[in-house]
Amino acid sequence: MRPSVIAGAALVTALGVRIVRSRHRRFLHPDGRSFTGELNVWGLHTGAGLLDRPARHDVTVRISKGAGTKPGRADVLGLVVRVHGPGRDLDLLLSTCGQGRLTRHLPVPRRTFDTLYGSILAYRTGTARKIYLSARPDAPLGHDLDSITAGRITLLADDHPFGRVTFAGGPLPARTDAASAFDPIRNTAPDLHPTGTIHGTRALAYRLSQLWRGAHPAAPAPDAVRRSVAPG
Repeated sequence: MRPSVIAGAALVTALGVRIVRSRHRRFLHPDGRSFTGELNVWGLHTGAGLLDRPARHDVTVRISKGAGTKPGRADVLGLVVRVHGPGRDLDLLLSTCGQGRLTRHLPVPRRTFDTLYGSILAYRTGTARKIYLSARPDAPLGHDLDSITAGRITLLADDHPFGRVTFAGGPLPARTDAASAFDPIRNTAPDLHPTGTIHGTRALAYRLSQLWRGAHPAAPAPDAVRRSVAPG
């Protein structure tokens, strides 16, 4: 049997084992800490109401490790900002990325949480503009999850700052963190949503993963899914 076939079979087996073991926890970003906080927006001109209108929003912030590696080891780190609204929440999911013109669009493992996070893929605004979101801590967060108790993070669109997230007071209970179910495809807005056909796969993956681990998924939003999976 060719080495490539053996390697492929080993990868499929490893993924299968990972999925089975994730029965009661996240398949990706299993280790994380959630916090309550607030987002203060001073505004830009992007065509997205959340980014353009000065306002204060209540948020939930989650900081996590993508593969759940041991403390001090490199991992693709995650940052989620859930903006609570009067209707549907809006979930912004970012991960550690490169800092070059091209590598900004690739997930990159990091050892520290004090680094750049990016949306990797583009968002579409209400004016049909494509933008890339990113975030950078204003003050040190820490090198491991257990040390993170507070934070101040600037959010940017195409490298232009539009707001700041702050949180303090320590993490939410582990049970609350485990029960949270974020969805960057359904929990969006007509004037701010991911764009590209790949998001059809993401929409299905998020739904199946949350059902598999027993979390309550986001309410159906077929219009939001259609917007996101439209060709970019």
